[in-house]
Amino acid sequence: MDRKVTAAKLIADKLRGKTYLTYEEIANITGYHPKYILKLKKEILEGQINFKHGNKNRQPINKISQKEKDYIINLYKRSNASIRKFCKFYNRRSYSCIYNILNEAGLIKKN
Repeated sequence: MDRKVTAAKLIADKLRGKTYLTYEEIANITGYHPKYILKLKKEILEGQINFKHGNKNRQPINKISQKEKDYIINLYKRSNASIRKFCKFYNRRSYSCIYNILNEAGLIKKN
């Protein structure tokens, strides 16, 4: 986030005529691509620049609910299948998702 603030400050100084840096030099200083610098310039001119990410503090849309976690745990406890066979049977979530749920519940036996 500090890079974006620095880039915005340098662009604003250039627009006010306080510096003679080119947009290419501002890109090199901040580490951004020159096209992104021009995008930031446009946002500054339109007054729409935002330094906070839009999805901050939001839950992911594909987050698994606690109800489904409990269902997976109870279903696995009642089955005699291996984790791989159970994942193929359940077929709604990935292997890693189911593995992590069962691992959190302490149902995975480590060798």
